[in-house]
Amino acid sequence: MTALPHAFKRIRLELARSKDFPDGSAAHGYEFVAPLSPNGHINPTLWQKYREQCRVFRFWGDEQETGWLLHKPGGAEHARWIFDYDGGVEHDDESGYRFGAHAFRQGEYVTILDENNEMHTFRVVSVNSAS
Repeated sequence: MTALPHAFKRIRLELARSKDFPDGSAAHGYEFVAPLSPNGHINPTLWQKYREQCRVFRFWGDEQETGWLLHKPGGAEHARWIFDYDGGVEHDDESGYRFGAHAFRQGEYVTILDENNEMHTFRVVSVNSAS
């Protein structure tokens, strides 16, 4: 495995409060590796260089999947970050809503559009070194 620069972090997201989970859920979420800038944003230049190491682990109750963090084209304003689990089939992609604009810091909230086009809000519960 390639040694990752210090900018690479392991980010854990857990489901925030919702109608189905009024207290949120630590059993539903994601853990992924991404390069973060000093202000907590995903660094697309470092991601490009180390994209194979930018993995995601999805845990949803008893279900588990492993995949990659990908950056889809569209320019600075229209590009999007997605989680891909099978390397190409579009229907399983889950996209982060405005992931490029969000700072990944403990206590912040982010939204993910799942493969069924349902939006879920997650709390960033930890951001630790990936090395």
